Amino acid sequence: MRLFTFVISLLLLWSPIAIPLYTLAGDRNWVSIVTLIVLYLEFLFLVRYWGKQIYQEPKLLQRYGLEWSRRNINELIKGLILGGVSVFFLFGMQAIFGWLSWNHLQILQSIQTNPKYILEGFGVALGIGFAEELLFRGWLIDELKRDYSWQKTVWISSIIFAILHFIKPPEEIYRTILQFPGLVLLGLILAWGKFFTPTSITPNGRLGLPIGFHAGLVWAYYLINVGQWMKVSGTVPIWVTGVNNNPLAGVMGLLFLTAIVLWIRKLTLQQHLFKL
Repeated sequence: MRLFTFVISLLLLWSPIAIPLYTLAGDRNWVSIVTLIVLYLEFLFLVRYWGKQIYQEPKLLQRYGLEWSRRNINELIKGLILGGVSVFFLFGMQAIFGWLSWNHLQILQSIQTNPKYILEGFGVALGIGFAEELLFRGWLIDELKRDYSWQKTVWISSIIFAILHFIKPPEEIYRTILQFPGLVLLGLILAWGKFFTPTSITPNGRLGLPIGFHAGLVWAYYLINVGQWMKVSGTVPIWVTGVNNNPLAGVMGLLFLTAIVLWIRKLTLQQHLFKL
């Protein structure tokens, strides 16, 4: 009921701005970007108000795991490295199998003549990682954990994470259906990664590690995909390597994500901090 009330309140705040923009503006892409930014800013405002009025917690963002500390920054950097290495390792393994090949000339040209897109990719990746982790592993997990066990919270938050990423036309859903289990697995990794770093101030864990890991995945994939660093050999079906070269939409990616889920879950449970 709290989740429903929060979402409805957010939509009521957002609608007076979004509806006129969608009605009057001509550039749909520009409108989508502006309305999403407005929606997120209103989300941040409502979260702070929600914390003070509903939970009597003036520092709710800190409880979500958004703390400014050396440990959180170090975890963000570690997550960034781990996420980036994971993507390159996955593509590298497929290259060893002969399913993909590195475009070495394109890689050199990208680095030497257009290094700007590398920094742009990092900025986009960090922005996506921050926004989505604060929403899903911050707010959503905190709300769910107030009513459910750790195990249920992990699964419910991960499924919601996947569903909200799958709001798209039916034909696109059918074409990229393998992305759905991949997004669920990614949600599990990020949730367990957050629970791996709890403190008395952030009982559900800090956000540095999941933000970093999420950003590392997005950045590495951005470099490979936008920079055209890899070529598909065509020796195996695309559902093996991933639809549109998306590692989340292929069997290899799903197996790789499953291995990471099992590994991070084991590490978290070894902390003996959670009663599932």
